Amino acid sequence: MKKRKPLILVICLILLAGITQEGTQVKAENSTVTITTNNLNVRQGPGLSYPILGQAQKGDQFNALSREGDWIKINFQGQSGYVASWLISDMTTSQTGEKAASTNSQAIITTDGLRVRKGPGTSYGVLGTIQKGTAYKVKSTEGSWVKIQTPYGDGWVANEFVQYSGSQEQNSSSSSQTGEITANSLNVRNKPSLTSDIIGKLNSGETVAVISQNDSWTEISFSGKAGWISSQYIAVQSSQSKSKPKQSASGKSGTVTATSLTVRNKGSLNGKPIGSVTKGQTFPILEQTDNWAKIEYRTGSYGWVASWFIDMTAEKNSGSSQQSVNGSSAIILHNGSNIRKKASTQSSVIHRANKGDSFEIISLNDDWYEVRLPNGGTGFVAGWIVKVEGSAPAVTKPGAEQHLRNKTIVLDPGHGGRDNGTTGARGTREKDITIRTAQLLADKLRSAGANVILTRSGDTYLPLPSRVGISHYHNADAFISIHYDSTPDRTARGATTYYYHPFQQELAANIHSNVIAMTNLRDRGYRAGDYHVIRENKRNAVLIELGYLSNPAEEALIASAQYQQSATAGIYQGLARYFKN
Repeated sequence: MKKRKPLILVICLILLAGITQEGTQVKAENSTVTITTNNLNVRQGPGLSYPILGQAQKGDQFNALSREGDWIKINFQGQSGYVASWLISDMTTSQTGEKAASTNSQAIITTDGLRVRKGPGTSYGVLGTIQKGTAYKVKSTEGSWVKIQTPYGDGWVANEFVQYSGSQEQNSSSSSQTGEITANSLNVRNKPSLTSDIIGKLNSGETVAVISQNDSWTEISFSGKAGWISSQYIAVQSSQSKSKPKQSASGKSGTVTATSLTVRNKGSLNGKPIGSVTKGQTFPILEQTDNWAKIEYRTGSYGWVASWFIDMTAEKNSGSSQQSVNGSSAIILHNGSNIRKKASTQSSVIHRANKGDSFEIISLNDDWYEVRLPNGGTGFVAGWIVKVEGSAPAVTKPGAEQHLRNKTIVLDPGHGGRDNGTTGARGTREKDITIRTAQLLADKLRSAGANVILTRSGDTYLPLPSRVGISHYHNADAFISIHYDSTPDRTARGATTYYYHPFQQELAANIHSNVIAMTNLRDRGYRAGDYHVIRENKRNAVLIELGYLSNPAEEALIASAQYQQSATAGIYQGLARYFKN
């Protein structure tokens, strides 16, 4: 009998371990989850090694049975299956305190390197990091945590590190006044004194809630607390003045054509995101600079949007869709291109042009440029057969959006954080210009209805395996890694596109040919290349080098707004042609 005691003890310990393990599962009875990506694998167990039961589609909802680590157990077609928690959202249950967010509310991040977690607490795993000034759609809140839509999927951040815009209230202040900042790098202090501590900075164009004023100082709401700024650098508006609609100084209004368009505090991709507008909304155009338009995106709040995603119309009488494009030229891409009497392929041809011919652009009419002919007359040329020099927006071929709609495209801006990439002859850092290109391309693709994920949305370092992991997690239809080249030979120039696996070659060919056509860079070809982000990628992936920063002349071209438009239009068109075929 004594010899059996150790055996009985072992059996008891095993049973106790089973009870303990079962207790770690988070019950989620009466809960539902919503799938956030297409073709999501539902597995037989909580891990990537388990067999696949089937696939769920974006928007599908299921009853959640329990949580096991990073996996959610669901009721799938009458069976128990598991889905990855980082690819689902809107888990609602009577047992949690999660609350749905107000429609169109956005969270603006107030600190650098903020961790995005898989759940509302520091015990949950980290999906990635996001940077100060970036804005994300709010999905829901729970306690002191807020769920936001990020490039890594839906995740949670601490509420103390965000400011809200949109329908959700930004602060607890009940002030009926707001103010617009009129100076850059304006110090915000903890007391109304030049000797007090600086708690942050504001830039021209930003809007803040005004709490009080005393002579030369104004008290404002800043990052969830009270701060003080000099009154001479803020234009205060009362609720009465805000209620009056702003009249357009340009005599034009604009309708948003992108699904979701970021509003920034200045007319540049380097401007801080302060809100967003959606497709179909119309605003008076208050001011235009280069390719940016200033609008009143919310009552009393002003910001800048990219004008190539705004359909401009005159506010009075004409109803014309022509847009001013002064100082721009249209460069013909192909021999024998037709210039027509009217903006239509059915109109008669009045002039034929050859590759390299340049024409002054008078206006933009839908997808056609009105140009000045050598005889002094005018004609129309299709925007998708020319390259633009100047501030005029690049035009993509009509119908391309139908081939991009609902496609999942992962954009990978090369380098970031501690990894600067190469530095140009004039000091341009590769990591800065790759994110600029990616953000511009993302806006174009989203306007066509594509589901776009950026591997990084700010100046953050991301290991190469993590970039590939994002491609796999989202079952990307295409993965584009964006780079700029460098070599000791300062005369080297041109664009090169790389693929690794044979099935990636067709995507590389389509993107490369269209980028060359739109930018007129030297064609260095598309070829096989042994790069981690395409070698280890099981999805259709390419890496593109969009010119040489080591060449001073090409560096100046690369940094220009016109080149960025042309390059991203080329990638856009290449993706559309690939999916069409």
